Amino acid sequence: MEKVKYVDTSIGTVGDEQAESFHGGGKTYPGACLPGGMVQLSPDTVTGGDNGTGYNYCHSTIEGFSFNHLSGIGWYGDLGNIQIMPVTHVEDLRSGSNQEVPFLKGTRGWKSEFFHENEATKAGYYSVKLDRYNILAEATASVRTGFLRFTYPENETANLILNFSRRIGGKADFEEIEIVNDRKIEGHIKCTPKGGGFGRGDGKIDYDLYFVCEFSAPSENFQFFENEEYKSPDLKHFCGEDVGLIARFGKLQSPLVVRCGISYVDINGARNNLAVEANTFDFDCVKNKAVEAWQKAFSGVQVEGTDETDLTLFYTCLYHVLLDPRTSMDCDGRYTLNNKVFDTSSYTHRTVFSGWDVYRSEFPLLSIINPETVKDTVSSLVRIAEERCSSLPRWELLGIGANCMVGDPGAIVVCDAAIKGIKPYDLEKAYEIIKASALCKKELYGKPFYSFRPDCSQYLENCYVPKKLSDTLEYLLADYTTAKLAEKLGNHDDAKFFMNRAMRYKENYCKTLRFMAPRGKRGFFLFERSRYDDNGCVESNIFQQSWFTPYDVEGLSELFGKERTIKLLEKFFKKADFSKLWNEDYNHSNEPCHNITHYFSVLGLPHRTQYWTRRVQKEAYRTGAFGFCGNEDVGQLSAWYVLSALGFAQICPADEKYWLNTPLFKKATVKLDKTYHSCSVSEELTIECDKNPLASPYIKEVYLNGERINRNYLTYQEITAGGIISFKLTENV
Repeated sequence: MEKVKYVDTSIGTVGDEQAESFHGGGKTYPGACLPGGMVQLSPDTVTGGDNGTGYNYCHSTIEGFSFNHLSGIGWYGDLGNIQIMPVTHVEDLRSGSNQEVPFLKGTRGWKSEFFHENEATKAGYYSVKLDRYNILAEATASVRTGFLRFTYPENETANLILNFSRRIGGKADFEEIEIVNDRKIEGHIKCTPKGGGFGRGDGKIDYDLYFVCEFSAPSENFQFFENEEYKSPDLKHFCGEDVGLIARFGKLQSPLVVRCGISYVDINGARNNLAVEANTFDFDCVKNKAVEAWQKAFSGVQVEGTDETDLTLFYTCLYHVLLDPRTSMDCDGRYTLNNKVFDTSSYTHRTVFSGWDVYRSEFPLLSIINPETVKDTVSSLVRIAEERCSSLPRWELLGIGANCMVGDPGAIVVCDAAIKGIKPYDLEKAYEIIKASALCKKELYGKPFYSFRPDCSQYLENCYVPKKLSDTLEYLLADYTTAKLAEKLGNHDDAKFFMNRAMRYKENYCKTLRFMAPRGKRGFFLFERSRYDDNGCVESNIFQQSWFTPYDVEGLSELFGKERTIKLLEKFFKKADFSKLWNEDYNHSNEPCHNITHYFSVLGLPHRTQYWTRRVQKEAYRTGAFGFCGNEDVGQLSAWYVLSALGFAQICPADEKYWLNTPLFKKATVKLDKTYHSCSVSEELTIECDKNPLASPYIKEVYLNGERINRNYLTYQEITAGGIISFKLTENV
């Protein structure tokens, strides 16, 4: 079955400006890329606001096409470099929709109106008609190169505007461009926190981008511009802080193809990437290879069903899962860290780690369907921490720890992977870094060490962070995963120490409020009026955060009282509108609530897990631009859907249990990887239901390779051994 036909990259492409609440929409981009590719060639409707991909479905104009994007992120975004816009004439030297850099002279800009019915949004391919100029613009990509094809109207002049200072969330700080000949330009773009970017500079993202751009037809002339002023037409080399270039091709008899290779290392890297991956101007050939790459990626997870909406959502979500973490290293194995160039052949160095989000579902899913990416990512995180002598990155972009969100998710992901046998290149070193971070060490390997964990007696001695409930519980989960890794490595004293810390979560239960609550420096609980107060909670409230002890759900139930726990959970879900962008009760649009549907199974009520999980699947995910109930968060929102559609969820990282729910499809087949999985039964895992799970949503019995399973979970080892999981379903409980 052809899977790529079910992918619709327009799903979730709403940004903040016209969203239903302050939190915004899915913030995905509709453009072209490959699985884990360095290039994401996508249209831009705006520069500015909290539209982190540069594209917002609610907008009606396009200002150009740029070569690198982030998917499903907030905090104003980053990347969006090398923006190219085809035009038939040039009036103004600003796009007209760049909110970061105001007009000096212009009024309308070069942007063009467009209509969504004239867009094609597919895996590996994007196209749109630019109405102002009557130009058909198409995009496709290889791993490290992007291709654009522009079909101009007959008897119209073909021009390109190349905007090198453009950057999502700000602007580039420095651009140096050279016109090599009438078919080629090369350049270097520098982006630092001074120019904004992630968090408008608070993310401290600093990178250099090099590119080589070639054209299928010779340009009649080039002309640089800066600050809305043309420069001398004789210039072949120009540098500055606001550099642009007009390329004039005259009247063309055939479409103009632009191919561009990029590198985050140096110009030779960009040249080599282009030479290796793009030795043709045959746009359709590159597009077909991109589609084939996605079809191959999807062949690892095949589902069978009759509901077209479910199939579209499943493969579109799987598409988003496979976008990141992406490669950041060149064809020759080189990559940069801390302004130094390294090379490796032992793993693919990767970037874009949205840790606080993706440890919950994306990495548990990737561990099964794509363990190579997990190995690459944990190796990359350890390498970054080693080079910077610091904690593992919390939110990583191009080797920089942005410190967005809270907790120690790098440690969580590395521990979980290692427990599963997916080890980073140096596990012992990884453990020492994790331990040093947890204990706020000042030195490691004879060098000053930076830990982002709080260096105060309340945290180090009493296991809580003053006034911060979310931070406290996240760090305690990281301590739990550290204990599990220490035990696996034979460090029994460490294991006992960190497990004792993790189990002190109960000290954060406020008997007056009857929920978890933040504490002050002296240990007293801060005054909270209700379960919906959000003091000390990150993107959540007391009610939502109180469930966050995934490693001891039964102990939490004893703390709350089991009968009260069940009643609270039911109320938690019943009061929520799963389709909304934000809820005060169960809030699927943000990560702290993910996997709580499976708490019922831990507490002996699996039918309630089956009921509520199906409700979330059907109500929180929809087709169309408004299809995601919140930020897609670099694959996490999609991964929850894919994993639950297969029939399980990992509630707690570094725990072998994957808790069952009713699969969404009658049959699914997952290819396993014998390099990382035991495959002791088969190199495939087949998940089958005896009845249509849409009509019979409850589980009566489960069999693993013919033997009945008398529990509500399977282990990671059982899943990755392969074979057949058979669900016997029923219409009613």
